[in-house]
Amino acid sequence: MLVLKRIWPFGLIVLVLIFAYILVRFFLASMTIGDLVGQIRLQRADDPSVKHVVLIAQELDNPFWREMEQGAEEAADKLGMRIDYTGPIRINPAEQMRLLERAIASGPDGILVQGIVDPDYDALIQRATGQGIPVITVDADEPGSSRLAYVGTDNLGAGKRMGELVLREAAGEGKIGVMIGSERAENMQLRLAGFRSVIWAAPGYAIVDVRASNISRIGAAKQAEAMLKQHPDIQTIVGFSSLDAAGIVEGIQAAGRTGIRVYGFDDLAMTRQGIEQGEIAASIVQSPKEMGARSIGLLNEHFHGKSFAAEHFIPTSVLDKAALKLEVAGP
Repeated sequence: MLVLKRIWPFGLIVLVLIFAYILVRFFLASMTIGDLVGQIRLQRADDPSVKHVVLIAQELDNPFWREMEQGAEEAADKLGMRIDYTGPIRINPAEQMRLLERAIASGPDGILVQGIVDPDYDALIQRATGQGIPVITVDADEPGSSRLAYVGTDNLGAGKRMGELVLREAAGEGKIGVMIGSERAENMQLRLAGFRSVIWAAPGYAIVDVRASNISRIGAAKQAEAMLKQHPDIQTIVGFSSLDAAGIVEGIQAAGRTGIRVYGFDDLAMTRQGIEQGEIAASIVQSPKEMGARSIGLLNEHFHGKSFAAEHFIPTSVLDKAALKLEVAGP
């Protein structure tokens, strides 16, 4: 019994030492693998044949920007480029500027970024181009900057198209409320300007309220409800960012209203559902995937010494019940 008592602590110590040895070997192996992976990544980054492009979204997980990322990734794969996708968790122009500054510091071969029309932003784009980094603006332009080109919707034209759509389906007169994603975004201001130009020229119509949703479904719902309480005679509400239409529908329901025409922007599942159920009259549809792909294509042309126009407009279309029926029917 005494012998067993002496052997037991010794055996325990041996087991602890063996376990510690295994842990150390595992840690060293992990470090070696990590070093190898790091070396491989460094070699890829240093490979001049692989162009590194940073795409900075307005909002990281917004469906519109994820579609743009997909288009850019697919085009980049075909052209031997590498895409780094980043953006603020929630819309935040100051964070967009910080991310642009970090992107410039990382020394990529090109940058795709949304314009926000800000002198400090212009200065950052100037810094990038001054260092030989071409910048292409997507979705919203930064027209006073040294950006290489703009790729996206003709936002002034899209606003006019929305105005014509509203007038075509209205009853000859009406009070209209408008929801924009952000008061600072150049694309929103252009859409609003185009819409106003059509509505102001039509007798019997008036835009009675304009509010910002902060590109949030909840924000659009709250603003729509408040808008209807302040202006109970509103008959139509138009949303100019992708999550606005669904939010407006919720705001109308919260206000206890019916019979209000709702128009939106972009092709989201929630927007399609609203159109199918008759809660949304129609939506102006952009092509973010094509924007991403076209931007990468232009950068590739630039890398090969080719020149091109400063503006590249991607066409829009109208999504309504008739369009949905045609999709179901097929060609």
